[in-house]
Amino acid sequence: MKRNLVALLSALMAALVLLAGCSGGKTGSTEASNKAQELIYATAKDINDMNPHLYTGSMPAQGMVYESLVENTKDGIKPLLAESWDISADGKTYTFHLKKGVTFHDGEPFNAEAVKKNIEAIQSNASKHSWIKLSTKIVSVNALDEHTVQLVLSEPYYPTLLELAMTRPYVFLSPKEFSNGGTKDGVKGYSGTGPYKLAEHKTDQYAIFDANESYWGGAPKVKKITAKVLPAGETTLLALQKGEINFIFTDDRGTDSIDVEAMNQLAGSKDYQIVRSEPMNTKMLVANSSKAGSPVQETAVREAVWYSIDRETISKQIFNGTETPANTLFSSNVNYADVELKKRGYDLETAKKILENAGWILENGSEVRTKAGNKLAMKLYYDANSASQKTQSEFIQSSVKKIGIGLELVGEQSSYIAKRRSMGDYDLLFNQTWGLAYDPQSTIAAFTSESAYYHTTKGIARATELYKKINEVMVSSDENVRKSLFTEILRIVHDEAVFIPVTNGRVTVVAPKSLQGISFKQTQFELPFENMYFK
Repeated sequence: MKRNLVALLSALMAALVLLAGCSGGKTGSTEASNKAQELIYATAKDINDMNPHLYTGSMPAQGMVYESLVENTKDGIKPLLAESWDISADGKTYTFHLKKGVTFHDGEPFNAEAVKKNIEAIQSNASKHSWIKLSTKIVSVNALDEHTVQLVLSEPYYPTLLELAMTRPYVFLSPKEFSNGGTKDGVKGYSGTGPYKLAEHKTDQYAIFDANESYWGGAPKVKKITAKVLPAGETTLLALQKGEINFIFTDDRGTDSIDVEAMNQLAGSKDYQIVRSEPMNTKMLVANSSKAGSPVQETAVREAVWYSIDRETISKQIFNGTETPANTLFSSNVNYADVELKKRGYDLETAKKILENAGWILENGSEVRTKAGNKLAMKLYYDANSASQKTQSEFIQSSVKKIGIGLELVGEQSSYIAKRRSMGDYDLLFNQTWGLAYDPQSTIAAFTSESAYYHTTKGIARATELYKKINEVMVSSDENVRKSLFTEILRIVHDEAVFIPVTNGRVTVVAPKSLQGISFKQTQFELPFENMYFK
């Protein structure tokens, strides 16, 4: 009897040990599985203040958390938080019918009153949003019933839906998170309606986003996304190789975390894949047509610079094919931009003839042309923090020297360059179009803005005509008229060569080969993480 009891106890203990072992194995397996379902991406900067109605936050992060009424897609504007909408005959009143059953991350209902409060909060900080023309057109926003909201404009404005679809500011935060009844003085939290919610944030170290299991569009399959702050370059590459991160993409400044050589090295491995978008923006030289006493005032000089840039070599040698040669201000996949325009390829002999015909003479023994005693010398400003801009600047400097142009290079902080642009204190500077989600209307509207490209355009012969057409296209309700006006606008600035295209920028993703569903939006500032999953 005693022997039987000992045997029974021994068997029980063995079973418990075996059960514990199985349980431990399952726990370890679960942890590995959970880790495999997590994306950890490198970011050169902190996510910062995620207030969606201001402009300091990381746009890719805000794109995960907040949503707009409508979405801009390759096939046009589609429903998002609004399931449908009506536009009045005069083009001034938009009535949105909201999705039902949508809640903010804090459990508050998304309804017409929440839409009204958010848009009024944005409009109460008007000076901050004057860059977006819609903000200057909104007269009122009215909640007609729980799920119907009406937006009234001062005049017809065709880009209304496009600007409502942007990453910010016309996205929605739970009104319970407002401070002092609004958002301009800060917010208490970051409860949006999006597929992910901010779970943890340690400044300048990391931010963790958890899947919104109650998301109206269905819970995302990737359950956790971590944004890890790392310096671009070698540090990020080492982190990838060690498995500390497993995902990188072109950031909202158009900068990649690792160089092309490192990307190709990873692409050749069995672990990673490289996925690239269609052209998202155009990198360009902006020429100041209105700078008194500068040779850049002349169309001939601007054209000569255009012809002297070898875009193919820049694309292949500096960007290793990740950016493609650009011959026009906008790539043809931008709305209204598939326009037949004169091509100015790399042709130094044509550039020389243009300068000679314009009276710029290269005297014997001189490297720089002169005209009426003035030297053909200019300055090109570039972002000192951009290695690719510096390399391109040096390449362009060497090229224009061959046609008798003296080009001094000046590297400055991007904020200083923006100030120069707004003051008109430049000959040439590097810049880029606003991007696929914003164009052509936002870049073109900036032609008339003193904080943007007014100094670029105001010195051209047809400036008055250009501004008139820009005003007309923004209020036109006729699609054919809009197409015609955009064509004329693009021809004017192309013929005047004030925006000298160099390359088309794209979004590049480096991800595990097991990650599926990688795609792109009509913007360089967001990725649809909610569509991704591991096979």
